[in-house]
Amino acid sequence: MFETPIIIVNYKTYAPSIGDKAVELTRTIEKNCKKNWAVVPQTADVRAVNKNTDLSVLSQHVDAVKPGSNTGHTLLETMIDAGIDGTLINHSENQLKLSDIEYIVKRCQEKDIETIVCANNPDVAASAAALGPGFVAYEPPELIGGDISVSSAKPEVVEEAVKKVKDVNKEVKVLCGAGVKDGDDVKAALDLGTKGVLLASGLVKAKNKEEVIKDLENGIL
Repeated sequence: MFETPIIIVNYKTYAPSIGDKAVELTRTIEKNCKKNWAVVPQTADVRAVNKNTDLSVLSQHVDAVKPGSNTGHTLLETMIDAGIDGTLINHSENQLKLSDIEYIVKRCQEKDIETIVCANNPDVAASAAALGPGFVAYEPPELIGGDISVSSAKPEVVEEAVKKVKDVNKEVKVLCGAGVKDGDDVKAALDLGTKGVLLASGLVKAKNKEEVIKDLENGIL
């Protein structure tokens, strides 16, 4: 289980976080951070990133398959071999069927891999919580990549997501994401009952990454 509060940076497929740039970005985060952070590189970069950091490394996705004839799929065992500590599941940019989410969560738990199931609304968050992942991350898709954070634009919905998750399974921790870019957003998210945030462009595309890292951490008391 990851320690909280936590800041998780999704590198997505942004140009500033490809290949050697992914390693450099990770080094920048690790050099400047004092709190709990985790990084989520592109699949091809996970091994290189993992070899160059002590931060927790997650996969952006794994498929509901076992070793075998699964051309083009992302295999959990391959990502474990590359060094992941956890994985995102069901991100709004790569959504899955509920049965596949359940299968992946179970397989990850069997192999002691942390699970973060993404949800685009409070009801989906509740359904995800019933599967018993380590975390549920609430991210309204209309705010992803934007300049307005979910914790300021939809605070009441974040609170609703937290409540619905806890009503189903008190052990599941809630994160929120979409539009997170500074310490105020992080503080607001924590004040609403979450245990951390997911962000991407707010840091990956930032010109002064060191400044953004320090600002984000200012939101954690």
